[in-house]
Amino acid sequence: MVAHVNTNSPIQAAFFDIDGTLTSFNTHSVPASTIIALGDLKARGVKIFICTGRAPSQLHAAQRMIPVEFDGYITLNGQYCYDASGFVNELTLDQEDIRLFIDYLHNHPTLVSSFAEVDYTYFNQDTQTLRDAWAVLGKSAPDVQVDNVERALQHPTYQMSPFIHIEQEQEIVSKLPHTTGVRWHRAFTDLIPANGGKSRGIQCFIEHLGLKASETIAFGDGGNDASMLAFAGIGVAMGGATPNAKASADYITTEVDDDGILNALRHFHVL
Repeated sequence: MVAHVNTNSPIQAAFFDIDGTLTSFNTHSVPASTIIALGDLKARGVKIFICTGRAPSQLHAAQRMIPVEFDGYITLNGQYCYDASGFVNELTLDQEDIRLFIDYLHNHPTLVSSFAEVDYTYFNQDTQTLRDAWAVLGKSAPDVQVDNVERALQHPTYQMSPFIHIEQEQEIVSKLPHTTGVRWHRAFTDLIPANGGKSRGIQCFIEHLGLKASETIAFGDGGNDASMLAFAGIGVAMGGATPNAKASADYITTEVDDDGILNALRHFHVL
């Protein structure tokens, strides 16, 4: 399968979520058509970026399945952006909100949550709820580390991800004035700065590169992708995307395993 390069496309940068977009929840792998499409984008001169809720320390399991060099990384749902040249842009959680959330955890001892730094992500405890959710990620699932949550008050923390239902998410967010929740998995939500998000990450890179939003295309499938799909020049939701991701997109492509990324790039004559 070979994608044909279209030199007339205005798209200069492409942004890709990982779980459910680059990787399949069914096969836990990256389709061959997607790897070909990524390589052809680079051959055309289009810059390609990871745009994920994962922390940098959690990328390795997914990266080993994608033999392509990306031009930059938007991680932690837009809170930590970087590239190989040394460019870094970051936004941490509010310290008082972290304290309030830790107090909430102490008052709900069965609740499991992760805390994400740049180079270290840990959980307050290891439970069956966590293991069941991690099983969905298959071989792309990051390692599980357990640590003292008080650590979050001494180290820059960008994201907290409690395993809660939507009603409890609303309860928690109502107690954290500088924090919002974005959800890509039914089992947990990602708590991030209220002024953060994947669209913020794209904005950081296009300013850094001197591009315009109209020159970008973004691919995603979860609720945490909605802001970037609405922000990008072309927002593409995968066939299995959540309703809010689809509602924010300009186009709904086929499933990951049905060549969804390549099909959309051809539809918009990027390739």
